[in-house]
Amino acid sequence: MERFFHLKEHNTDVKTEVIAGITTFLTMAYILAVNPNILGAVMDRSGVFIATAVASAIATFIMAFYANYPIALSAGLGLNAYFVIVCQTELKDVANPFTICLTAVLVEGLIFILLSFFKAREQIINVIPMNLKNGISAGIGLFVAYIGLQSAGIVQFIWQDNGGVLIQLGSFSSPQMVLALIGFIITVVLVHYDMKGAVLVGILATWILGLIAEFTGWYQVGNGNYSLIPDFSTGFQLSGITLTAFHFNFSWVASHLVQFVAIVFSFLYVDIFDTVGTIVGVADKAGLLDKDGKLPKVGNVLMADAIGTVTGACLGTSTITSFVESSAGVAAGGRTGLTAFVTGIMFLLSLLLSPVFLAIPGFATAPALVYVGMLMVSSAKKIDFESDIADTVGAYMAMLMMPLCYSIATGIMFSILTWVLIKTFEGKVKEIHPVMWIIFLLFAIRICTLVFNFQ
Repeated sequence: MERFFHLKEHNTDVKTEVIAGITTFLTMAYILAVNPNILGAVMDRSGVFIATAVASAIATFIMAFYANYPIALSAGLGLNAYFVIVCQTELKDVANPFTICLTAVLVEGLIFILLSFFKAREQIINVIPMNLKNGISAGIGLFVAYIGLQSAGIVQFIWQDNGGVLIQLGSFSSPQMVLALIGFIITVVLVHYDMKGAVLVGILATWILGLIAEFTGWYQVGNGNYSLIPDFSTGFQLSGITLTAFHFNFSWVASHLVQFVAIVFSFLYVDIFDTVGTIVGVADKAGLLDKDGKLPKVGNVLMADAIGTVTGACLGTSTITSFVESSAGVAAGGRTGLTAFVTGIMFLLSLLLSPVFLAIPGFATAPALVYVGMLMVSSAKKIDFESDIADTVGAYMAMLMMPLCYSIATGIMFSILTWVLIKTFEGKVKEIHPVMWIIFLLFAIRICTLVFNFQ
């Protein structure tokens, strides 16, 4: 252990690292229930569960041994929601649209590997104005929370005869809505009392309340509601992975290249902010940053993240990225890759409990989505509203458009397009980095494809 992880150098020991690894897993294990529920709208839920668990373990192992940092990885929230939205909107007329999104995630991961190898990924981050970064993070938080509210029926879509859509508050007679609201209060109270794994406990508590509701007849199976009781009759099996693993669609990509590039770029851009922000935040809390505020071996960290994304795409899940919940393990004393290694082991052990995770309904994971969304929205307090108007409006457009347009990509597009245009009209063209012009051009091309309905 000492030879691999240099425990003494980091003033830690095996016991502390093991406890920290388990703590990290407890705080992020909700993703094993949330990800199949979200991606299950377009993919096989059992396959997604297995892919999420295995890809998370592999990526976290790479982080442990290659970077030696206490950072765990799994399927990123927000990115999985965008995955589904692309399938249901832009690709709604395509057979098995998830195969195209998996192909996009694969290409994104390969691009990240190249960027990490040539140390270009860090340079891309540096050219994006800080206000836009914070606005995008906050916008994703609102979007993720909105997904949670919708999955529990707390907010509902009303489809109009003219094709329009309105939004209204759900019914308090619905067990899903009531139990999700109770679950959210439980989660927040547990967080207040610093309970380890508060988010996961909130999910389990809401699920247990759902089981009680099913046994008493309040929650009824049918009409889109499935039983909340785990089915262990089929035993432990990995057959579900065959429905998700290596399901790519390169032939569609070849005939829809412009549209595909836009999809890949959206995945790529969101993941950049999610990953870098998480890594810096966790490293700072662990005292791993040097005196200049830089993270040693950051290239190794980003490479582990990139390889994890490729692995996830091959197995059948959305983008794998570093989790901010790793900070819980750091708070418990984790300082080395041994913490990440233990978390990875826990992900593999979770495969034995797949019927339990697959029985957890969307309304039970909704409290986690709403709470995690709140954590991400906190980035809004870092926005400098007294700065250049281009920076302020760019951040605002990201926050505004993501939840209201039900699209992370749309929020990013409006944020960057607005920023570049306002900077230009201000006469501050010299402040626009060439990379920002490239991003602007890509989104402009995407708008043209929408205007002319070019697929």
